[in-house]
Amino acid sequence: MDQQTLIRAIARDLNLQVSQVAGAVELLDEGNTIPFIARYRKERTGVLDEEQLRAVAERLTYLRTLDERKQTALSSIQEQGKLTDELRQAITAAETLQAVEDLYLPYKPKRRTRATVARELGLEPLAQLLLAQPGDQNPDAAAQAFLSADVADVAAALAGARDIVAEQVAETATVRQYARDQYYQKGDLSAEVKADPERKYETYYQFNTPINKLQPHQVLALNRGENDKALKVSFADPKTLIVQLAERLLEINPRSPFAAHLKAAVDDGYERLLKPAVEREVRRALTDSADDHAIDAFQKNLRSLLLQPPLKNRNVMGVDPAYRTGCKIAVCDATGKVLDTVTVYPHQPQNQRQDALKVMEALVKKHNVGAVAIGNGTASRETEQLVADLLRGIKGDVAYVMVNEAGASVYSASPLARKELPDLDVSIRGAVSIARRLQDPLAELVKIDPKSIGVGLYQHDVDQKKLAEALDAVIESVVNNVGVNVNTASPALLQQVAGLTSRTAENIVAHRDQNGPFRARKEILKVSGVGPKAFEQAAGFLRIPDGDNPLDNTGIHPESYTVVERLVAPFNELSKVPVDRLRKDVPKLAQQLAVGEPTLQDILDALARPGRDPREDLDAPILRTDVLSMEDLKEGMMLKGTVRNVVAFGAFVDIGVKQDGLVHVSAMADRFIRDPHEVVSVGDVVDVRVVSVDKQRGRIALSMKKEEAAPSAPKKGRSAPTWAVKD
Repeated sequence: MDQQTLIRAIARDLNLQVSQVAGAVELLDEGNTIPFIARYRKERTGVLDEEQLRAVAERLTYLRTLDERKQTALSSIQEQGKLTDELRQAITAAETLQAVEDLYLPYKPKRRTRATVARELGLEPLAQLLLAQPGDQNPDAAAQAFLSADVADVAAALAGARDIVAEQVAETATVRQYARDQYYQKGDLSAEVKADPERKYETYYQFNTPINKLQPHQVLALNRGENDKALKVSFADPKTLIVQLAERLLEINPRSPFAAHLKAAVDDGYERLLKPAVEREVRRALTDSADDHAIDAFQKNLRSLLLQPPLKNRNVMGVDPAYRTGCKIAVCDATGKVLDTVTVYPHQPQNQRQDALKVMEALVKKHNVGAVAIGNGTASRETEQLVADLLRGIKGDVAYVMVNEAGASVYSASPLARKELPDLDVSIRGAVSIARRLQDPLAELVKIDPKSIGVGLYQHDVDQKKLAEALDAVIESVVNNVGVNVNTASPALLQQVAGLTSRTAENIVAHRDQNGPFRARKEILKVSGVGPKAFEQAAGFLRIPDGDNPLDNTGIHPESYTVVERLVAPFNELSKVPVDRLRKDVPKLAQQLAVGEPTLQDILDALARPGRDPREDLDAPILRTDVLSMEDLKEGMMLKGTVRNVVAFGAFVDIGVKQDGLVHVSAMADRFIRDPHEVVSVGDVVDVRVVSVDKQRGRIALSMKKEEAAPSAPKKGRSAPTWAVKD
C-alpha cells in the first residue's frame, strides 16, 4: 500500500479530511510528538486534537502492520508454489489482520496434525475423492487402493481421509468468519461455580447471557473468576447453523455413499478444530474489547485525577495513618520541602492520644500549617477523628482533606524516593507523598506507577502492555497541557515533557543544581543531550516564571516570539496589548503577521492569561473541619462529596465517612445515562442524596437525581455492580 492510498484509507476510517491525515502522517514520520503536533502544528493538521492524532497514529501503525503481514503471507505461499491469482487478489483486498490470517491459515507452517500424518501416508487423493463424491464408486472400494504397511485397513484409510477433510473445513476462511459471526449473534456465555469459599463471585454462580449483551466488567469478572478457579465458563454454541453452512459449501449429495463420511468429517472438523479455535478467538476478542473499555475508563479517571487543582501557598501536614506502627507525620512547606517529621501513637495498642494531639498541635503552630492531608488507608477514620479534635482546639484557618494514598507505599520504597528523600525512613516518605499530593497532585502522582494509583477497575487483569502505553499517553498529555516549571520540576515530571527522556530530564536537574535556575528557555539548549529537535518539541511546555522574558512563562513557543514582537510593537508593552479587541479580527491580523489563524488565537489566549494553570478552573478539594460517621447518615440527607472513582456501573463518592458511597449509573441524572463519564469525573465535587445505608456490609447507596431518591432497577442487559470483585 503506497503512502497516498494509506492516507486515504485512514481519512475514510476516521472520517477526517485527507489533507488533515496527510499533514499528521508527515509530522509523525518526521519524529514529532503528539502533544507538540496538537499544540504547535495546527495549520498542518487542520487543528486535529490529541485524541484524533493518537487515532491517526494507531491506525497508521495497524495498516502498516497489515501491509507487512500481507507481504509475508504472499511470499510464503509463493514459495510453496500454491499462490493462485484468486488467492493473491483475496489477500491483497483483505482489510483486517484476521482476514489475512484466515486466508493464510491453510498454507501457514504448523505443527504435525492428524491431517498432516494422513497426507504423509498418501491419503490426500482419497480425501479429494470423498469431496468429489463420484457416482460410480463407493468409499470402501475406493479406500482399498490406499492400503499399505502403515494403513492397515479400509477403516484407517477412510479415517485419515476424513481428518484431511475436517482440517480443510476448519481452515476455510468463509466458514471461520461465519462461525465467528454466529457466535456473536446467537451464542451465549455461561458460568457456574467451582470453588468460591469467600463467595467473591456469587453474582456469576448461575450466569447465562447472550454474547452480544455481555458488559465489559462482566467479561473481566468472569475472566478473573476463571483464573482463580472459582468459576467454570463455557459457551452455548450455534453449532447447527455453522455445520449447515459447511455442508452446503461442500455440496454434499445426500444420496451419495460418500455423504456419511463427509458429514462425519464436517462434524469432527467443527468439534475438534473449529469450535475450540473460534471460542478462543471470541473470548480473546471479548477480553480485548473489555480491556479497551476498562483502559479507556482508567484513562479518563487518571486524567481527571492528575488535573485536580493544587492547594497553593499553604504549608501542609501529611499524615499516613496506622494502628500498631503509629501515624507517620511530615510537614512540608508550600514548595513541598520537608520541614519536620515525627511518628505518634494515638491508636491501639498504645492509645497515646493526648500525647499525639500535643505533638501535632505544636507542629501546626511551629510551621504555620494551613491544611492537613490524611491518607485514606488503614486507621484513616480514627485518624480523621483525631485531626478533627485537633482542629477544634486550634484557632486559625486550618482544615483537613482525605487524600487517596494508593501507591504511596510503592513510591516510598522506590529508587526515586530514596534519591529524593535519602535521609528519611521508608514509612515517613509515605507521609511526605500524601502531603505533596494535596499541594500538587500532578507533580507527585507522576512518580508512581499509574496502575497503583487506584482509579481503575480490574487494572491488574487487563493487557498490561496496552494499559501502560495508554496511561503513559495520559500522563504525557496532562503534563504538557499544564506545563512544567523547569526550575522546580523533578526528573519524574520533566521526563513526561514532549521531546525529553529520563536521561535529559536528569541532565536538566543536574544543570540547574550546578549553574542555578534557568533564566531563559534558550538556556536549555546548553543541557547535555538536549539538541535542536528535543528543544523544539519541549520548549513550549516548559515554564520559567521569573525569567528574563515574560513569554517564557506562557504556552507560546519560542519559534513564535518574533510574531509576538510584531504584535506588541504598536502597543510598546506586552501588558498593554488589547487582546479582546484583537480577537475580533483574527483573520486580518493573522494575514498581517504572516502566521496561521490557530497559532495566533493560541498566542492571544496565552497573552490574556499569562502563566495560567488550567487546573485552577476545576473543583478545589473539599476542606473539612469535622468528621462524619455512618451512624450519622440518614436516608434523604443531602451531602457534598468528591468523586474518587468512575466505573462502568457508576461512581464511588467520598462523603466524609469510612466507606465511599456508590452512585449507580441509573441514579446519576433524571435522564438515561449510558456511560457515567458523561456526568462525572474523578475529583468532581458533587451534591448527593443518601438513599440507603447498610452498616453491616459497609455499603452506602447515593443518588444525584433531583427528583428520585432511590436508583431505579438496572435496565435489561446491564448487571448490578459486582461489589466483591472490584479493585
